[in-house]
Amino acid sequence: MLWNFSKRFQFAADRLIPEPFVFCIILTLIIFILGLILTDSGPLSLIIYWYDGLWSMISFAFQMSFLVICCGAAARAPQIERALNRLAQFPKSSQFAMFLLLFFGFVSSLISWAFSLVLTPIFAMYLSKHVKGLHFPIMIAAGCSTMILGHCWCPSATVYALLASKGHFMESTIGVLSQDVTTYNPVNTMLFFILVTITILLGVFTRPPVDEVIIYQGDFTEPAASVEELYITPAEKMNNSEMLMMILGVAGLIYIIHSFLTIGIIKSLDFNFIILFFLTINFFLYNTPHKFVAAFKRSITLATEIMLQFPFYGGIMHMMSGSGLTNLFAIGLVEVATVKTMPLFSFWASSFVNLFVPSQGGQWIVLGPVLVKAAHSLNVDLPLVINAFVYGDEATLIQPLYIIPALSLVGMKLKEVWGFLAFIWFVWFIVTSIGLLVLPSLI
Repeated sequence: MLWNFSKRFQFAADRLIPEPFVFCIILTLIIFILGLILTDSGPLSLIIYWYDGLWSMISFAFQMSFLVICCGAAARAPQIERALNRLAQFPKSSQFAMFLLLFFGFVSSLISWAFSLVLTPIFAMYLSKHVKGLHFPIMIAAGCSTMILGHCWCPSATVYALLASKGHFMESTIGVLSQDVTTYNPVNTMLFFILVTITILLGVFTRPPVDEVIIYQGDFTEPAASVEELYITPAEKMNNSEMLMMILGVAGLIYIIHSFLTIGIIKSLDFNFIILFFLTINFFLYNTPHKFVAAFKRSITLATEIMLQFPFYGGIMHMMSGSGLTNLFAIGLVEVATVKTMPLFSFWASSFVNLFVPSQGGQWIVLGPVLVKAAHSLNVDLPLVINAFVYGDEATLIQPLYIIPALSLVGMKLKEVWGFLAFIWFVWFIVTSIGLLVLPSLI
């Protein structure tokens, strides 16, 4: 039944979903037209707002991109791949293999969503190598869902890490919010584990008939073995010096331990600290400068869409704020929402905007000021509104931005997995909507 229902969503994969950058352009045009119609701003003023905004998020774009690159490099390290290959030999049935994949996906996503984005499809390949009868498209779709949902309770999730960082672009409005208040509050924790349980059940019990099972057809690339090289010139010796990387790794560890001891683990988890954490891991995984640079070159393509789109999100935000659209949208939200329904409206608004801005950070740039202004007007618990916004990022499951790297990694097309992605999102949307209405009054 679950399999047949999931197949109903398949039709939209090729016909309705353009490139993520196309969504970015469409949203820019929509905001430009709304600014002309609903405000006193003229075309030249809106273009000037847009231009000014293009450069307002450069530092944030670099932080996001560098985090993705660091996590991607760590996930593809030979030591990590060898460990995944050994772990994949443990399950003996397809049901247990799927459970292990999803459990692993959630655990890795809580370390970092970008880490999980690369790691989970690799693990799926090794599982399909050792366990017969696994439907590989479901494995990739379900594995991707763990990465998306992991944002909601992950210390490296963009909004949670950003708001915990001093100097973020809304600090003057809401201050610095540590992650014990945002990420790990009781309502968010309860809703997250409800959705985790439901997702695991969907993954394990959605099984196609035997004649519709699609197994992995790609080549299995065994983790690379180290090759002993002869270093002759001084330059080659420096390029392949393990001591240089060891010095950097030890320095990173010293700072991480110092931060934990002085301000605590949770309060340490701002954006820059999380980047340093994964950078330090890479210093040890790739123990020479030559290996380190090669790994980052291979991983840098994962950040292409972020680097390209974030300046445009900044332009959209400045058009909204400069023209007065932010205030108009906030007033409209206050008029229809109540203290009880504001988190639900935050979730719905974020889910819709996510279709055009399939990036949590980009969404927050555009929608964050509107939601904060409305929450303050209604005197609603701001962390709960922020949690609801982050759950709206679930809609990334039906937007191809983040699934594309995983698909290219395993040689699959979007149309092969999109139906099941949409099916999981449909269930999430219903459960999250109910949870945001019910759980705050129970906890």
